[in-house]
Amino acid sequence: MQHLAKRLADAALWNGGELEALLHRALRPEPPAHGDLIARPRGDHDLQSDPVDIPNEASAVEAAVLIPIVLHPGEPTVLLTQRAASLRSHSAQIAFPGGRIDATDGSPLVAALREAEEEVGLSPGKVRAVGYLDAYLTGTGYRVTPVVGLVEPPLALTINPHEVDEAFETPLAFLLDPANHQRHGREFRGRYRTYYAMPHGDRYIWGATAGMIRNLYERLAG
Repeated sequence: MQHLAKRLADAALWNGGELEALLHRALRPEPPAHGDLIARPRGDHDLQSDPVDIPNEASAVEAAVLIPIVLHPGEPTVLLTQRAASLRSHSAQIAFPGGRIDATDGSPLVAALREAEEEVGLSPGKVRAVGYLDAYLTGTGYRVTPVVGLVEPPLALTINPHEVDEAFETPLAFLLDPANHQRHGREFRGRYRTYYAMPHGDRYIWGATAGMIRNLYERLAG
């Protein structure tokens, strides 16, 4: 396969609808089920040099995030957020719009769209869902279902300052270039843990967010 980042830099790829077709082929058509034997839940536990226990999928809190690919003329981007510095957990970190799946949501798709509207004012009607990534288990006890959606510009966002300090866009080609997928590490709960990081300008994209982007790359690259 031609280098994925180079293919994404070719406007003809997505202007002609090829990007959407590629996503449909590569992504799951339905949310990942518990106990999936074909593609078990992903997570930073995959990256550790020393074996670590895989988080318990059954007891994890169900959550969903939206990976919004914005189809700008010339170059698609991914909409990301910087979480509010005032939050008690994961404050100021780069993240996708998302959160817990409430009982009233009924599905990861509904939850992801609801959270995106609550956090940044992205209207559900602007999002065309194209599929799902593998579930992602975090070290903090969440089982995250990533929903990939295409968004037609322009965007008219309204930031919720209680949850988000800022929303910004990063080129899709940069995020899906494996040359930008760095391996960093730090001590976490008494153990040295490694994770993906994708620094871009003054943005430090890392942890679960970078791990899900890596999963998207691996699926698209085949």
